[in-house]
Amino acid sequence: MRHKSVLLHEVISNLNLKDNSKYLDLTLGSAGHAQAVCTAGYKDLTIIGVDADAQAIERSSKNLEGCHAHIILEKANYKDFPEVLEKHQIKQVNAIVIDLGLSSEQLDIARRGFSFRFDEPLVMTLNDSPTDQELTAKIILNEFSEEALANVIFAYGEERFARRIARYIVEYRQTKSIEFTSQLEDIVKRAIPKRFHPKKINPATKTFQAIRIAVNNELENARETILKAPNYLVPGGRLAVISFHSLEDRIVKHTFKELEQRGEGKIITSRPIISGEQELLENPRARSAKLRIFEKI
Repeated sequence: MRHKSVLLHEVISNLNLKDNSKYLDLTLGSAGHAQAVCTAGYKDLTIIGVDADAQAIERSSKNLEGCHAHIILEKANYKDFPEVLEKHQIKQVNAIVIDLGLSSEQLDIARRGFSFRFDEPLVMTLNDSPTDQELTAKIILNEFSEEALANVIFAYGEERFARRIARYIVEYRQTKSIEFTSQLEDIVKRAIPKRFHPKKINPATKTFQAIRIAVNNELENARETILKAPNYLVPGGRLAVISFHSLEDRIVKHTFKELEQRGEGKIITSRPIISGEQELLENPRARSAKLRIFEKI
């Protein structure tokens, strides 16, 4: 399935871009938002795209081939965007977009263990070529203590059965290493009493989310990146952040408030912007998306 960027119109219409603008996409994916910016008709546009996944950079390069703009694509974690801008001697941009969700390609094609829909190795890194020193889901599941596992699953998954799941994981790995998504899914399903299995989602959903967030340090990276963003925006420039679950949205909301209290800008969205009925019909994955926007003074 090809990824459909969520809240596309809402993002682009709120960026206040104009001719000669520089647009920075920190989670490029397949360049859905970048393509929309490209086709909006701005003259002398510069698009800078950042993604930790080399496959995403490759897809985006092809998708942006017809774009009449100066295109810069770099493989990097989005928190390292200042180094990318410095490399290309760019001091400030007019708009920054961060989409914190996983793309359809990552869920359906990447084969890194993001989803239990396929039996895949438990890697879960956003980086498609992690080094031996990088944290992976396999390391967390096989080496973290029971207490540490419970803390991760509860804090990042808001899973009420976190301690029970952690105990089942530790018991399982005493006889066999946990290396594939099917193993983790089965462990969680057995750990959560059947009467508490949710009707509409897989019982392992929250645990998979928690492990992925821990592997990629997602919440801390999001906060760090948002705090740095105003330093690289022109006055009147805007930061748009799309989140997909309550933990992310809470981070975005509170960090925006912190920036506003510092006098670095103002919050444009008193409430998050959500998808309309038509988008939800066309793209069910947009149902949990929330867009918040901050403007540098």
